[in-house]
Amino acid sequence: MHSEVIGQLQFKSKIDIESFVSHPKIMRIYLFVLLSASTSLSWAFADCSVCPEMVILKTGSFYMGSSDLDEPISLANPDLLADEKPHHSVNIQSFALGKFEVTQTEWNSLMGTDPSLKKGSTHPVENISWNDAQLYVKKLSQKTGKKYRLPSEAEWEYAARGGSTAKYPWGDAVNQIDEYAWSKNNATSTKAVGLKKPNQFGLHDMIGNIAEWTEDCWQSTYQNAPADGSAWLSGNCSLRVLRGGAWGDDPQNLRSTVRDGSHPTYYRFSASGFRVARDLE
Repeated sequence: MHSEVIGQLQFKSKIDIESFVSHPKIMRIYLFVLLSASTSLSWAFADCSVCPEMVILKTGSFYMGSSDLDEPISLANPDLLADEKPHHSVNIQSFALGKFEVTQTEWNSLMGTDPSLKKGSTHPVENISWNDAQLYVKKLSQKTGKKYRLPSEAEWEYAARGGSTAKYPWGDAVNQIDEYAWSKNNATSTKAVGLKKPNQFGLHDMIGNIAEWTEDCWQSTYQNAPADGSAWLSGNCSLRVLRGGAWGDDPQNLRSTVRDGSHPTYYRFSASGFRVARDLE
């Protein structure tokens, strides 16, 4: 009989998995024991057969954004990093994040259509606006009875860094990018998710492939940013934050700290998509 291992438990069927993750009390007790004892920072599960696979990230803290010690991207224009500053400490509560970007199969199973320009069942769904992504997480929440949402920008960077303080999730060496990310160096469109190495949290394609929507309104700097990891929902909400860069970007624009803001309704592009977050309570 086929069995599947999640965390340190072995399940004989998908029904067993769904029963386990749908039982809040048992799941909370197990997660407390597992996350407290484990040296690993991730644990994976799925709420249903067509739901995105999720990775549970432990509570932690990190420094978000670029430091004044970081080398400027352009000596002629040292202010290019201004929207990534000030470098500031953020505390993150444990949450779950998609192991992969939402795929076209996962999108179509709930939405019944596929707007993607580059078709492929295991490719990330793209050509997606922020509002489109919000509709998906609403339907996924209704299907599962769980609170799915977009990650906050702080949660996204915490996850993307994977515990690293370097420019990229793997370190500072840009020549390693082909091992971890799809960029203009090695792609002319999206690629199937999960083909590149994951970061230290077990997450794939946090950098490159598609730019990912987050919950936050756009801010031109991190001055007075929330320190608790929550989404920043004041300011210029006519723009929402995209993170991670995409397949058409130069490697310097795939650093863990790079950010952009675009219109939540009208911005749809062959490199815009998302991955889901989920509350654990």
